[in-house]
Amino acid sequence: MTMRQLLLAGAVAGGTIGAAVAETPGNALIMAYNIDAISSFDPAQIAEAVTDEIIMNTCDALVDNKTDDEADFVPALAESWEVSEDGRTITFHLRDGIVFPDGTPGTAGDLVWSMQRVVKLGFGNAASLTEYGFTADTIGELITAPDDSTVVMKLDKPYPVNLILVSIAANRVSVMLNRAELEENEQDGDLGNAYLQDKTACVGPYGLAQWNPGESVLLQANENYGGEAPKLPRVLIRHVAEPGTQRLLLENGDIDIARDLTSQDLTALEEGNENVEVVRKLNPSLFYMGMNVSKPPFDDPKVRLAMRHLIDYQGLAESVMKGVGVPRAAFVQLGAFGALDEQEGAPFIQDLEKAKELLAEAGHPDGFDASLIIGSHPYANPIAQSIQEAASQIGVNLQIERMANAQLYARNRARDFDAALLGYKSGVPDAHGMASRLVYNPDNALEAKNTQYPAWRAGYYDEAMNARIEEALFEPDPAKREELYHELQRDIMQEGPMAYVMQTLGGAGIRKGLKDWTWNGFRVYYDLASK
Repeated sequence: MTMRQLLLAGAVAGGTIGAAVAETPGNALIMAYNIDAISSFDPAQIAEAVTDEIIMNTCDALVDNKTDDEADFVPALAESWEVSEDGRTITFHLRDGIVFPDGTPGTAGDLVWSMQRVVKLGFGNAASLTEYGFTADTIGELITAPDDSTVVMKLDKPYPVNLILVSIAANRVSVMLNRAELEENEQDGDLGNAYLQDKTACVGPYGLAQWNPGESVLLQANENYGGEAPKLPRVLIRHVAEPGTQRLLLENGDIDIARDLTSQDLTALEEGNENVEVVRKLNPSLFYMGMNVSKPPFDDPKVRLAMRHLIDYQGLAESVMKGVGVPRAAFVQLGAFGALDEQEGAPFIQDLEKAKELLAEAGHPDGFDASLIIGSHPYANPIAQSIQEAASQIGVNLQIERMANAQLYARNRARDFDAALLGYKSGVPDAHGMASRLVYNPDNALEAKNTQYPAWRAGYYDEAMNARIEEALFEPDPAKREELYHELQRDIMQEGPMAYVMQTLGGAGIRKGLKDWTWNGFRVYYDLASK
């Protein structure tokens, strides 16, 4: 059955065909979203926020973030867990009735194999495990399944347990894949990676029914799911890149929710459409200008600091950011343990004289030429133009290159850029989440391909900073640990490879017929939405 046939069948069942006013099917969640960044559905490989959102609605992890308290956890694949007295062993007890979509039972062995697979494949997501001591050589001994319903995770160091739960157990690296299905479809030892480019093979409330790249994603409820069934059995995500088009579809009743509206769209809907509700949340996500420090002129920290002084934080806050973000210059998101407060975390103002002075000190009194690559985020172009205009006043010629998000990410991961406007979302409400990716870089060599580390993508490597991040991670005194992160943020604001612009707000427009839309900073719960 085609995607159109599936939705029409649902519309007939819901009694919506022939309605005088546009209406979405009663048994489906219809969403407009910019999803052009999707390239794979393999939990070991995906890195984009939109694909992570989808995969976490199709694949259960060991535990889940609590809907109303993202720093707390609830059972998912694991119904319970306990921690040893020394804090170095976590034992997870899996729930009964775990079944894959094809009807075969899922076991702890499948889950352990899936986690080991992440490290063996060596894509960027392997970092979620390797940074906590789970290497290709050790993971077979450290993560084991003594029986079909028990997973034992041994830690090589006394990491904060909650950090392990949120970084690994609630992460896509701990979803249960169908080992037999992937091994049957393995190609040249890829452990099923090519097979998962356009499929899902995991335990979860939904499965991927169809993906038309650049057009849509259709999720279908998993009939064999052992957990609570989704309230709506189908989810259709339509790729709509332009915010204005999303708004029109929403106002016409052709979709239930629009995910990429501009601040102007959100404000207009709040003030003038009684059929639409606007909802917002503070995301653990930063939007920033990344600079490639592996080549001039951004290899000079004075040039990077000058670029920070070009950003018109106040002007952008009153225009482009309004309703979609808050000014943020520190690398730790508000709401996380160890974050600088709102005022200290955004100390810069636009200062062209200071920027010009710094460039002169760096040997660029007449400025320089560089390119600034951007994607299709609705706020990327106006922010880029603001920076470009300020730069032109001190002799810096920034050429803006706009492209699809997938191309932007590919060039960023290949270090094929001068400067780029990008976003990064932390997976944990702890400063280590950002510090371990935006500053820490385990190996700066090109052949290391540490693409999951934005610091690596920018060519930034500092052994002293690496050591300070490890010191903060293992500091047992919370007050001292917090201060270590504060000091790191202050120093990185002066010399780091990224000029942070804002912390994003998740804003969406929802038709009044959609109920129970549930999200927090780390998860969106499709299965709870109802009509």
